[in-house]
Amino acid sequence: MLRRSTAWRGAAAALGLAAVAVSTTPAMADSSARRLPTVVLVHGAFADASSWDGVVARLQRRGYPVIAPANPLRSLSGDAAYIASVVRNVHGDVILVGHSYGGSVITNAARQASNVKALVYVAAFLLDKGESTQTVLDPKKYPGSLLGPATLDQRPYTDTAGKGVDLYIKQASFPKVFAADLPLSQARRMAAEQRPFGVAAYSGTSGSPAWKKIPTWAIITTQDKAIDPNGQRWMAKRAKAHVVEVKSSHAISVSHPGAVADAIVDADRGTR
Repeated sequence: MLRRSTAWRGAAAALGLAAVAVSTTPAMADSSARRLPTVVLVHGAFADASSWDGVVARLQRRGYPVIAPANPLRSLSGDAAYIASVVRNVHGDVILVGHSYGGSVITNAARQASNVKALVYVAAFLLDKGESTQTVLDPKKYPGSLLGPATLDQRPYTDTAGKGVDLYIKQASFPKVFAADLPLSQARRMAAEQRPFGVAAYSGTSGSPAWKKIPTWAIITTQDKAIDPNGQRWMAKRAKAHVVEVKSSHAISVSHPGAVADAIVDADRGTR
């Protein structure tokens, strides 16, 4: 028993040394040397906050505080006001990240919160004043998107606020349009679980864009069938964004979470 106890203490001591070694890795040393900004992740249409799972895990391992709120998807002005209220309640700097329609939201939300230090657009819309998610890209100039009457369902709804119309991607079209680089079984589950996207949000027009005043990064998804990659490039160039291109479908936060996390860390480092 004595020998066993001695061996156990030796093993424990070794583990203790290993723990000390882990605590001094560069990533953790970087986070302990300064207060890292909070990353606020805003999902887009037809998705929910769980689409950020892989990104959240990678950012948390690097020491970043992360919040992934539910984007209401009801109206552009209302969604932006809600996300702005989330950001204003964060103590310290924020990196505000938007995927797809989430880009339209952060463009307007950041204008209402003084603690946003960087914007990161992930396969997203970068609207200018007066533009809407629905109309910003000319389909004749940027014909790569498969989103349209053939792939979208319109469903009227009624709630306590009144009546409206929601959009969904048809389940049979969802894998090809949204998630072509994911396993088909996973894409089908995402199609069944998609959040409804209010027509009022889709058609709502943007105010003055925050990207004109806040440092901006953009991830271009080169295999995207929801937002034409060339349209993404044009919007990013117009916003003078730092650009990263990833061979990915529109569902990049699910299929390539490491690339998204890396771009967010680059935005942090680029604004220190």
